[in-house]
Amino acid sequence: MLSNVGMPGLILILAALLLLFGPSKLPEIGKAFGKTIKEFKKSTRDLLEEDDTTSKRE
Repeated sequence: MLSNVGMPGLILILAALLLLFGPSKLPEIGKAFGKTIKEFKKSTRDLLEEDDTTSKRE
């Protein structure tokens, strides 16, 4: 889905976000998004490691 978005599309999305939330809220939104992605990756990694240890026991 996002592979078809080029540089002009990203600039348009960022401009829309800037208009919607204002310059003071964008760093907070970016920080929250980064934390969400980090937590998702950590959870995924933990689930994969748990699956590996379960399969090794069998």
